[in-house]
Amino acid sequence: MGVYQNIGVASDRVFAALVAGLEVEFGRGAGAALAQRFVDAEEVDFHWEARIEERWIGAYESIDGEEIELDRIAIFGRLDGAYFFAMMIVDGDGIAHGMIGRRAFESESQARAAFAMA
Repeated sequence: MGVYQNIGVASDRVFAALVAGLEVEFGRGAGAALAQRFVDAEEVDFHWEARIEERWIGAYESIDGEEIELDRIAIFGRLDGAYFFAMMIVDGDGIAHGMIGRRAFESESQARAAFAMA
């Protein structure tokens, strides 16, 4: 039997587990602040993994003239209980290399609307 779970819900669980683990190590109250620092430091990876939907926008023309072919991918997702829309730079293997921009929204419908307009 298989179990399907929305990745946004799973990302909330991962964030909660990260906070809990950090609180065990560094004390109550420190976990949330430290977890946010982890997310800030690795925001590209956290947001890419927390995506619910993605859509190819087009090729990304690098200013640096990199040899690797990159694409612009619009994503909609949920991280730490908040919905977001972001534009990601992703290679052909599905590895995120950067984030052009991100907007947070209070509701899923607002984030989906931004995703639809991308």
